Amino acid sequence: MKVIAFYLPQFHTIPENDEWWGKGFTEWVNVKKAEPLFDGHYQPRVPLAGNYYDLTDNEVKRWQIGLAKKYGVYGFCFYHYWFDGHMLLQKPVDQYLADKSLDLPFCICWANEHWTNAWTSKSNKILIAQRYGGPKEWREHFEYLLPFFKDDRYIKNNGRPLMVLYRPDLIDCLNDMLDCWDSLARENGFDGIDFAYQQIHFDLQKNKDDSRFAYDIEYQPAYANHDLNGSRHKLLKKLKSAAVKALGNVGVDLEQVRPQKLILQDYDLTWKAVLRRRPMSDKSVPGAFVDWDNTARRADRGSVFVGASPEKFEKYMTEQIARARDVYHKDMLFLFAWNEWAECGYMEPDERYGYAYLEALKRALEANGEFPAR
Repeated sequence: MKVIAFYLPQFHTIPENDEWWGKGFTEWVNVKKAEPLFDGHYQPRVPLAGNYYDLTDNEVKRWQIGLAKKYGVYGFCFYHYWFDGHMLLQKPVDQYLADKSLDLPFCICWANEHWTNAWTSKSNKILIAQRYGGPKEWREHFEYLLPFFKDDRYIKNNGRPLMVLYRPDLIDCLNDMLDCWDSLARENGFDGIDFAYQQIHFDLQKNKDDSRFAYDIEYQPAYANHDLNGSRHKLLKKLKSAAVKALGNVGVDLEQVRPQKLILQDYDLTWKAVLRRRPMSDKSVPGAFVDWDNTARRADRGSVFVGASPEKFEKYMTEQIARARDVYHKDMLFLFAWNEWAECGYMEPDERYGYAYLEALKRALEANGEFPAR
């Protein structure tokens, strides 16, 4: 089973972030400033031994690869930020490509949204806009991606590189652009490209045309949240009720859960929705999640999953790995996430749990006869 973990490259400084968020900004700035919002709220999250790394250091990436291999993560899916030829946060993955000793399989996900100030403001001001252009711009983008596709470490299926799009529903020229890229791939010796998408927004589109896509990645916990109830208001009420009950069961004074606008969600309830989900089609690829808490970014406007633990993660992952094979008939599963520290979806060791989540993943794979990945 190929467990592919989404990977965030925003752990190094870039001039744009210095301008928008202040000199020296990286994702660690958000992580460090997080505060507990109620008794028992696990914030701030602290990496083991204070390892606030810089991803432009290849030794950091080598350390990450060593952990991934030891505990059963097959590969990384790097987020890629391309804005009509302007790139952000590209240095870690460019370094990865250049250093062949960084020998873990990988693929790329184009995070094709505007960059906004939504983390800190309700204004949702656009910091850099996403535009898609036409054939000239599509070719330019493809030519940047081509050396990655050609790399032996790049994840391929029957000669076709796997390319993930975060939000295809936002692309007005979607089919024309993907047809162009597929044609360019064939001109360069591939059998085309296996496109995948990862956000439920595309599934919810009226008259959705997914004919160019080989895969629909069920990005969790977003798909589970939708399954619990199609109405956002009713869903959040249900999740918060379960989360509040869970807090009460462990002796938390609910009067101290402030502010009340904070969204509390139940880890077990959401994971059970993941495990009830049936594939929508033969394109469906199952997902999984470690944890979720985005208050490091959004403070009291965020949402927190209550009840997460390595023991529960192991239990649910054991079942989901079996379902990937037996229900979805897939040899891969996408995990949120390797290092989303500001959203608490990370496999890397921290001060509270050490390597427990990594060890849980390894045991879940072993229980299914899927370690190491085949």
